[in-house]
Amino acid sequence: MSHIPAERCLDIIELLADGAVAMPLGEIAARLQLAKSGAHRLLATLVDLGWAEQDAETGFYRLTMRLAILGQQFFVATGIPDICQPLVDRLAGQSREFVRLAVVDGASLTWVAHAQGATGGLLYQPTLGSNTVPLHATATGKVWLATLPLEQAVENVLRVGFGEAEKYGPNVIRSLDALLKELEATKRRGYGLAVNEGEPGVSAIAAAIRPAGGGAALGVVSIAGPSARMTEERVGEMAPLVLQTATELASFWPLRIRSSQVASTSRMVAA
Repeated sequence: MSHIPAERCLDIIELLADGAVAMPLGEIAARLQLAKSGAHRLLATLVDLGWAEQDAETGFYRLTMRLAILGQQFFVATGIPDICQPLVDRLAGQSREFVRLAVVDGASLTWVAHAQGATGGLLYQPTLGSNTVPLHATATGKVWLATLPLEQAVENVLRVGFGEAEKYGPNVIRSLDALLKELEATKRRGYGLAVNEGEPGVSAIAAAIRPAGGGAALGVVSIAGPSARMTEERVGEMAPLVLQTATELASFWPLRIRSSQVASTSRMVAA
């Protein structure tokens, strides 16, 4: 199978994984700007390898559960469920709001864990969909961008664009100038803040997870809830909680710990 372009197979997997949809051959080819014959060969390869399957009635292609199983295995192996989830749960209980953990994934952020701390009244529960964080529209995205060199932060946002404003809240950032001003304010503040930006009627606060000795951010932890309850005074009360949780997460970040263990083991074997 060495003649099959691996990156095009991955493009198909990512396309079918977005929303767990099934698609006809023609739509897959059009979305990825592929010739139908080439798309068919790639899909046949994915079917042969067990990554995709074709519906017998419609002829549509969809992913098998293999990707989900491998993803779950990797997620457990990182240590996030065992190490990070208890801290996420604790912060949700302290704040009595919805808490999420995102990890850095190249030029983007991906939500990987959450906990609901609200027990009554208005309850914020984000809609299920893509786990990729909208960088310009969320407290999570903005606080991570604020840790990056300015040129890199801008590049990460412009790579995907500002999207359609109607998909977000009324206060969402719509221009590069507004983004630059917000990143500067985030740096001064020390944490990310979004009020009616990612979603209408929702406010959030977030802190970057950074090693004590400095270096790139590893992820972001955030608190989100109804704007009617997430007042300026309440955000001020939550800021120390989310910042402290971010510090604790950084102190024994599982992905970093496991990487160090692997490196240490490799050195011992070499010796």
